[in-house]
Amino acid sequence: MEMRVERDTLGEVLVPADKYWGAQTERSRQNFRIGEEKMPLAVIYAFAQLKKAAAIVNHKLGKLSEAKKNAIVQACDEIIAKKWDEHFPLVVWQTGSGTQSNMNVNEVISRRGNELLGNSGEKIHPNDDVNMSQSSNDTFPTAMHIAGYTEIVEKLFPAIEQMIATLKEKEEEYKDLIKIGRTHLQDATPLTLGQEISGWRNMLEKDLAMLKQTADYLLDLAIGGTAVGTGINAPKNFGEEVARQLREQTGYPFRSSPNKFQSLTSHDEIVAVHGVLKALAADLMKIANDVRWLASGPRSGLGEITIPANEPGSSIMPGKVNPTQSEAVTMVATQVFGNDAAIGFAASQGNFELNVFKPVIIYNFLQSVRLLADSIRSFHDRCLVGLKANEGRIKELMERSLMLVTALNPHIGYEKAAEIAKLAHREGISLKEAALKTGYVTEEQYDEWVDPRKMV
Repeated sequence: MEMRVERDTLGEVLVPADKYWGAQTERSRQNFRIGEEKMPLAVIYAFAQLKKAAAIVNHKLGKLSEAKKNAIVQACDEIIAKKWDEHFPLVVWQTGSGTQSNMNVNEVISRRGNELLGNSGEKIHPNDDVNMSQSSNDTFPTAMHIAGYTEIVEKLFPAIEQMIATLKEKEEEYKDLIKIGRTHLQDATPLTLGQEISGWRNMLEKDLAMLKQTADYLLDLAIGGTAVGTGINAPKNFGEEVARQLREQTGYPFRSSPNKFQSLTSHDEIVAVHGVLKALAADLMKIANDVRWLASGPRSGLGEITIPANEPGSSIMPGKVNPTQSEAVTMVATQVFGNDAAIGFAASQGNFELNVFKPVIIYNFLQSVRLLADSIRSFHDRCLVGLKANEGRIKELMERSLMLVTALNPHIGYEKAAEIAKLAHREGISLKEAALKTGYVTEEQYDEWVDPRKMV
C-alpha cells in the first residue's frame, strides 16, 4: 500500500496515500482497534452540515476568506452526498468526547478543500480553518442532535405513520367481526376484531405524538460553547448564527441551546427521546406478540388470523410456516431495551464540564432509530398488509366461550352465572345447555340476554 507522511503536534504519521484523513485520524485508527462498530455515517453527515454552517458564519464575520469558505462548503456538500464515506474509518470506542471523529471530519474536509483550492496560494488547516470558533466538546454534541433529529424525522416518523394508516384500514374492515376477548390468556367477554386492532393503532399514535413532543428537545444545539461552555475563542452569538444557518440548510428549526454548560455535560434530551423509543419498542413487542398468538396453529393454535407465508419455517418439518416478521420485531425491541439501559447509564456519567460517553450514546441511539424504522417497515410490508381474519375460526371460538355468561350477571347475579359456567365446563356442554339445566333462565331469556352483538 502506498503511504504518505502527515504531521501533527506529536510528529509524523504514515497515512494511506489514497485516503483524505490525516495524522490524528490515523493515530486513532491505530490506537483504538476495538470492535467492529464504526462511527455512524449519520453523525458524519451531521458534522458536514455543521462544518458547512460554521464556515459560512465565519466568512460572514470576516474570519475566513471567500475562497476557503467556498472550498469547505463544497467539500461538506460532497460528504453529505455520500461521496466520501470510505474516508471515515474510526470506531465508536475512542475518546469519550468524540474528538477524533471531529478531527477525522476536519482532516477530510481540509484535504479535499485544498484539492479544490489547487494553486490559489491559500491552504486550509483542519484546526485553524475547518474547526474555527469550535471545539470537539461543542461540535460532537451538536452533531449528535442533528443526526438524531434528522434520522427520527426522515426514517422513523414515516414508518410509524404508514403502519398507523394500514391499521386504520384493518380496523374499518373488521369493525363488525365479533370475536372472543382474552385477559390473562384466558377467555373474556367479546369485542370486535376492529376494536382489538384499534388498540394497536392508538398505541402507535400515542408513541408518535410523544416522540414528536420529546424530539423537539434535540433542536437545542451546543455549538458556541466551545471547550467548557464559556464560548472561548468563538465570536459572540456564534452559536445563534450557526443555528440560523443550519435552519436554512436543513429546513429543521434548530436553535442555540440557552445554556451551553448544560449542553456539553448533559444528554438528558437524548435520554428522554430514547425513553419514548423504548415505549415504542414495548408497544411493537405487544403488537407482534398478539399477531403471532392470534395466528398460531394452523390447526393446534388459536388460528383467528392468517399472516403471509414468506419463507419455509423449518429445515426438518415440511410445510411449516413461522411468524418470522413478529420474531424480528421482538428481537429489535429487546435490543432497544438494552440500548436504553446503556444510554441512561452513559448519560449519568457527565463529570464536571463534559460527558465523555458521547460516542456510545449516539451509536446506541441511532441504532435504535434505524432498527425500529426498518423493522416497522418490514413488519408492515411483509406481515401486516397481508393479515386476514379467519372468520370461521373466530366464530367457532367465540360461540364456545364460557365468558358469554357475563351477560347474565345483571339478570341472575354473579354466583348463579358462575354456577352455569362451571357446569358447562365440567360436563362439556354448551353454555346455553347448562343455563337451561339449572333452571335459572328460560330459552327465550337466554337468547335475548346472551347476544354477543350487545356485548361489544
